[in-house]
Amino acid sequence: MPRQREQQSTGEQSTEAPGDLGVRAPSAVRRSPLRALRPWRLLPTPTGTPFTFGYGVVLAVLSVVVAYADPALVHELHQGSSTDVAHLVRTPGLVLVGSALWIAGGLLSPYALALLFVLTALERRIGGARTAGVFLLGHIGATLATEVPIGVAVLVGHLPASSLHRLDYGVSFGVAASIGALAGLLGPWLRWPVLALFGWLLLTNLLAFTDPMTDWGHLIALTIGIGTWPLVRRWRNGRARVAAA
Repeated sequence: MPRQREQQSTGEQSTEAPGDLGVRAPSAVRRSPLRALRPWRLLPTPTGTPFTFGYGVVLAVLSVVVAYADPALVHELHQGSSTDVAHLVRTPGLVLVGSALWIAGGLLSPYALALLFVLTALERRIGGARTAGVFLLGHIGATLATEVPIGVAVLVGHLPASSLHRLDYGVSFGVAASIGALAGLLGPWLRWPVLALFGWLLLTNLLAFTDPMTDWGHLIALTIGIGTWPLVRRWRNGRARVAAA
């Protein structure tokens, strides 16, 4: 057994136990803090987060169109995608999807930036299709929860008929739900500050009473996202088991 004697004479030991990475490659453990944090994973990529990347590209292109197109055309596009009661009655599927293709306030608005980072973080944890499902659940659920009462109020005479044509579009409901869902996958030391800060911002906007229906929609969407915690945690744990296997 010359090979074994050679290893013993040089003080080397064979440590090929499955899964024992710390003994054979100690340099892999002692990484720089920057490499351990991997800040580039905060941004979407075509392969790592295809849903967020593709959706972000579509939103960016349409935002450029809004910035440079004729204002009358832009207003017509927004009006045709509005999730007001009149459009929801006539073409519900078209406007529920179409309204999520526009960013109110442009690419540098707070909800646009939140969409980029929040959807990226959520997709890396639960996958693209499920992230899209959470986003749409908040977008559609909060839209119906705010527009249906308007329709009922018009029917009973508490609001004028013009309320049926309220301009309503944007990604903010879906983003609010995604923030609520992502909070459930964070550690407690980050989860509760995120929810407290975002909830405080939403309540501040609601108390300002500039657009109460939209502000109520944001709170409803956040609640919808929080309600998905058992589901998104199950999805996250399932992906972790598959990756470990």
